[in-house]
Amino acid sequence: MAEYYQYFKAVHIVFVISWMAGLFYLLSLFIYHTEANDKAEPEKSVLKKQFTKMEATLWKIICQPAMLISLVAGLCMLHINSGLLQMDWMWVKLGFVVGLLIYHFICGRIIVGLRNDRYRWSSFQLRLWRELATIFMIAIVFVVILKSALDWVYGLIGIMGVALLIMIAVKLYKKSREKKGE
Repeated sequence: MAEYYQYFKAVHIVFVISWMAGLFYLLSLFIYHTEANDKAEPEKSVLKKQFTKMEATLWKIICQPAMLISLVAGLCMLHINSGLLQMDWMWVKLGFVVGLLIYHFICGRIIVGLRNDRYRWSSFQLRLWRELATIFMIAIVFVVILKSALDWVYGLIGIMGVALLIMIAVKLYKKSREKKGE
């Protein structure tokens, strides 16, 4: 069974990339879907219908399968090399993965809300929400690559710095759009 570890690792990496790409695109669709409300009819109805279809398709064909395959491949890796569970960094990674799973399922709820014309999030809030996936991704990669406790501290400080920079960038982008009247 150990000879399959690298195959599961490769599958895990490929489908984590697919999952993250799907989530990033999905959040962009949420933003555009929400902003479609500011359009005049019939454009508004056409856009909302199209975004609803695109969100559902992306969720069913990319996000859900990629998440499931990522999890199965990861669990297979842990089964083959259960010694990984003795390492502190793995538990930190798994904590971030749980956070990412919660994020994923909240996105599923947003899809349902938008499909039912419930807009609980502004486009600005959705832009910030989209960046949370970036923070999870960065955190997971740093923990997996660095693995030592001291490096985690620096890594987490770095993640917080990146989060702050992202927040500032999103706010500057919002101000820029407001100036241009978009």
